Amino acid sequence: MIAAGLFAGVLFLGLIVTDWFRFTSLTSPASTYGCRVGRTEDRLPVAPLTLDLHRFDGNGLLRTQHGVARLFRDQWCILLRPQYQLFSLRFRTAWPLKATIVLEAVGSATRVDCIKRIPWSSACLTLIWFALVGLGTIGFIIAFIVNGGFASLSGILMGLGVTGLGVLVLAFGLVVIALAYRLEDHRLTQAYHELLAALTGDSILR
Repeated sequence: MIAAGLFAGVLFLGLIVTDWFRFTSLTSPASTYGCRVGRTEDRLPVAPLTLDLHRFDGNGLLRTQHGVARLFRDQWCILLRPQYQLFSLRFRTAWPLKATIVLEAVGSATRVDCIKRIPWSSACLTLIWFALVGLGTIGFIIAFIVNGGFASLSGILMGLGVTGLGVLVLAFGLVVIALAYRLEDHRLTQAYHELLAALTGDSILR
């Protein structure tokens, strides 16, 4: 039984590590890998063919001050993610963001479609956690009412206390996720604007 539990734990951890590895890689399949959580659209005043793509090296890589991008010329697609440096104060949260950027000609301009993604493991674990806490709180309330828990003053106080604790845990989780998303989105936005500046010839590269 213990061995089965250990095996399940190792397998679960391996799935998370594999998911993050695929998410953070800069390969072509990774450009569309991850759970979609947001989208922004911009327009550059130049055609795609006039963009400064020579800044990408022979492997299609471009490093800016806050990010790293890879160009897939055959798809007119760019994979962008923030750059995390060793021994810096910038730490990763459990909800890192990356962007899939598609360039499309619109007359003499370029439409920039930016799709934001997080790892599948982060999205699934977050949903499972909220479901367990939320459904557990609702299940407790229903069971407590059915068993007559609110028939006495002490039962009412206990029921309200447990219910309040469940709501507090849910609220705390929402605050943590909102703050983490705001932090990661700020990092990605920095790298995104640096990339657009590089494409239009006004780069702030290292």
